[in-house]
Amino acid sequence: QVQLVESGGGLVQAGGSLRLSCVASGRTFSNYAMGWFRQAPGKEREFVAAISWSGARTYYADSVKGRFTISRDNAKNTVYLQMNSLKPEDTAVYYCAGGASFSKRSDEYDYWGQGTQVTVSS
Repeated sequence: QVQLVESGGGLVQAGGSLRLSCVASGRTFSNYAMGWFRQAPGKEREFVAAISWSGARTYYADSVKGRFTISRDNAKNTVYLQMNSLKPEDTAVYYCAGGASFSKRSDEYDYWGQGTQVTVSS
């Protein structure tokens, strides 16, 4: 089992920045690809970004490309999501997830955090 705990969410004005963190415990963190997903009220959960186990590969949703950066520190068992130039439409609960596959599909991730709220005001 892997336990994931997100932090770093909050309220920010449009154009601002936030950095989300997700700390993993349990099985070896560096064995897993990690992803960030988000869910806005009344909408389905959607893919945001993914990073391979080594950090060598990253992948982004078109809606966040150029604004968000995913990274990881395997020594600290932590994955990050740096979010810049935030827009009101980025408002959602953000979840980190871990799995064996480097993927944008939520069903390929086995472990999920509880989520952290990000609210962007206009």
